[in-house]
Amino acid sequence: MFNFVSRRSTVLAKNGMVATSQPLASQSGLEILKNGGNAVDAAVATAAVLNVVEPMSTGIGGDMFALYWDNKQKKVFSINGSGSQSCNVEVKDLTDLGLKSIPNEKNNSHFAVSVPGTVDGWESLINKFGSMKFSDVLLDSINYAEKGFPVSEIISNVWSSKEVVEKLSFRKSGEQFLPNGNAPKYGEIIKLPELAKSLRIISEGGSEAFYKGEIASAITNFIQSEGGWLCMEDLAKHKSEWVDPISTTYRGYEIWECPPNGAGIIALMALNIVENFDIKSMGLQSAETYHHLIESMRLAFADGLFYVADPNKTHVPVDQLLSKNYAYKRGLEISSKEKNYNISYGNPMGGSDTVYLSVIDKEGNACSFINSLYSSFGTGLVVPEYGIALQNRGSLFSLDPEHPNYLEPSKKPYHTIIPGMATKDGELSLSFGVMGGFQQPQGHLQTLVNMIDFDLDPQQALDALRFRIDVEGNGVIHLEEGVSSELVNELKKKGHEVNIVSGYDRISFGGGQIIFRDPSSNLLMGGTEPRKDGIAVGW
Repeated sequence: MFNFVSRRSTVLAKNGMVATSQPLASQSGLEILKNGGNAVDAAVATAAVLNVVEPMSTGIGGDMFALYWDNKQKKVFSINGSGSQSCNVEVKDLTDLGLKSIPNEKNNSHFAVSVPGTVDGWESLINKFGSMKFSDVLLDSINYAEKGFPVSEIISNVWSSKEVVEKLSFRKSGEQFLPNGNAPKYGEIIKLPELAKSLRIISEGGSEAFYKGEIASAITNFIQSEGGWLCMEDLAKHKSEWVDPISTTYRGYEIWECPPNGAGIIALMALNIVENFDIKSMGLQSAETYHHLIESMRLAFADGLFYVADPNKTHVPVDQLLSKNYAYKRGLEISSKEKNYNISYGNPMGGSDTVYLSVIDKEGNACSFINSLYSSFGTGLVVPEYGIALQNRGSLFSLDPEHPNYLEPSKKPYHTIIPGMATKDGELSLSFGVMGGFQQPQGHLQTLVNMIDFDLDPQQALDALRFRIDVEGNGVIHLEEGVSSELVNELKKKGHEVNIVSGYDRISFGGGQIIFRDPSSNLLMGGTEPRKDGIAVGW
């Protein structure tokens, strides 16, 4: 058995559970459940608190996706709360500046700001499945923003990093998140009055106050003053989409993800490929297991990074990409002896920073919920007087006219954020997710293999050391400190370039939360990310 190092026990409960990356947020969600709220009420309340206590990762200036399990209907629902790029998009504005991609911070990052989808996503979830008033679930977040909260250790470490401080200092508006000119220290009490103002406006006026009122005016006036495209029409016409979730089977489980423009399909494609190999016989975290998971993930990314785009603007061949036959053919490209040096996207036609949270209530309903600004504090553009850090999700568009994810007016970008669920025999089994940019499908694959192939419990599955493929760079395989030298040498013999990561940098391996539910007893088992400040709580 692998020696785990977090020393955290899996949390057990029967009446409800919340797992998040920040203890104050987990407690807020639990209080909602104990006071009669359901999984959706608790999820939105928790997400709102995370906007305050972990503001570099998430917020009302970003996007959200969620899966909801209705235990009466025995059905998974999916909401896409991501925003589109402006109707005023002009690719020529970028090419005239000599840009070959969309900057995600500092100079010209205003081009990366797409419509923030979070607030309408929150309200749409509450309206469809919640049991409480939208205004009531925002109370804790407003309280923490107005009265202050102590900054936890890992959040302080990210907030005070040189890169983040430079981003927030680049424009005067970002200094709202640098009280007294500095990032807050571990244990320091911080108030965010500008953000509190925005949350209170939303609490009183709902999403309409955000997309059609003074906040919309403040956002668009600010972006246009920077030279960006967003206008009042872009925000006014925004609506979240209820979409059919996508799924695949893996060794008797059905694994569910949100469809494109989200990247959940990459995790499903990787699982389909891995299913062709007897991973269990290779051994937990052996070099052979690592190699086959890495190669499967590389193939899935090659397809996903090419085909995933806004399905309202371009055809995404979801059924073909999720075909078991296609996965079998892709699996034939994997050699047990060495890495594939020539991976490219196939022909399925035949021819830093996010927060993830999971909630299950006493009725067995579940919400797998993810909210993100993309990288820390998004673009670093913070709406003056309103404390809203604006996301840089638009930087993921391609400027290649032949690419499905090509930048177009009113188009949604490729999205890295992916909540997950697993069902078995028609009952909910897992509500799970692993945040962290391109690490997310990699985290989904690894934690599911840990639980399904190797019978680990939720906390063990999250404790286990992970790999991270450098998707945006040169394909280096990053491994966590603690792997054996024998494993590293075996991977190098197969042609993998390996880098060992230690200390606070291990946060780059993602931040996961998992809740397992036993339908026969209603026993809940929760695990939380040991690389973050998080906690799973239940009652």
